[in-house]
Amino acid sequence: MDVMTAILTRRSEQKLAGPAPSPEEFRYLLKAASCAPDHGMLRPWRWLLMSGDARDALAAALAEDNGKSIEAMRAKTRRAPLLATLVFSPDPVSPVPEWEQMAAVSAMATSLMLLLHARGFGSIWRTGAQLDAEPVRKLLDLDQPERALGWLYIGTVEPGRPTRRRQAPDVGDRLKIFSAPY
Repeated sequence: MDVMTAILTRRSEQKLAGPAPSPEEFRYLLKAASCAPDHGMLRPWRWLLMSGDARDALAAALAEDNGKSIEAMRAKTRRAPLLATLVFSPDPVSPVPEWEQMAAVSAMATSLMLLLHARGFGSIWRTGAQLDAEPVRKLLDLDQPERALGWLYIGTVEPGRPTRRRQAPDVGDRLKIFSAPY
């Protein structure tokens, strides 16, 4: 699949089943995704992969935070066979500003989602206030100034789902061509 097709056909997939990429395949795709622009080559991120029963530990941390049942939270953490948590690990002593480090993380994550799609996997990015909840931070072993940015749910798209191209928006109002003022 070429890059243009990947961009125009990638979707946030609500229904994901097995298989998901193996840890080795995820590492292979992550290696490619980490070629995204990254000033200073800081790689200010890390991924935490959860599958099988490991997702239940996250369900328990979510339930501890919000008071809902573990079963209700387990239904959320088991929406896909692989749950990948993206952790932003900024380098506070780097001359590269934190906003630029965050941009590098975003570029890498977008590249990873496109690579997953090109390999036949689906994904959906989920966020929420619970990313910063103390039980979740403790489970994920987050140090300051680290923070979890989101969960990438990964699996295989249900067979027969039609592939639709995105309707590319008109970007004319977002583009201005400057010319010399003289």
